[in-house]
Amino acid sequence: MSESTSTGETDPAIAAAAAYGPMRVILAKVGYDGHDRGVKIVARTLRDAGFEVIYLGLRQTTQDIVSAAQQEDADAIGLSLHNAGHMTLAPRMVQALRDADLDIPVVVGGIVPDDDIQPLLDKGIAAILTPGASSQEVVGAVRDAILAADS
Repeated sequence: MSESTSTGETDPAIAAAAAYGPMRVILAKVGYDGHDRGVKIVARTLRDAGFEVIYLGLRQTTQDIVSAAQQEDADAIGLSLHNAGHMTLAPRMVQALRDADLDIPVVVGGIVPDDDIQPLLDKGIAAILTPGASSQEVVGAVRDAILAADS
């Protein structure tokens, strides 16, 4: 991802991420979902935008992710979900973080039907990215979730 738009201007999402300093994001696949192509693209996109990315890989538990968030001093957690478990697994992640007294935003990416977006937001998910989200949308959603949690 380039730091300039097609008009030569600096991408505002990338500039804001750079101004904040390195934001540390944990990316993971929870449950038995084995589709990891999208999360690997997101990892590269965030790295190119200046984020520190820790990709935990496939088949992680919420406790694995909480432990990694504590050890890595994470600013955000990104969950990639493609197995229809988003209504169970994403809120479970938010609750596990609360139980550990961690105020870390959770961003969900993947196959999430439109009707499920607002209920997930109501359950504490900071942002939801669906297929086709641009690099700027990905960077902006993660950055905005981190900045909102810090304010």
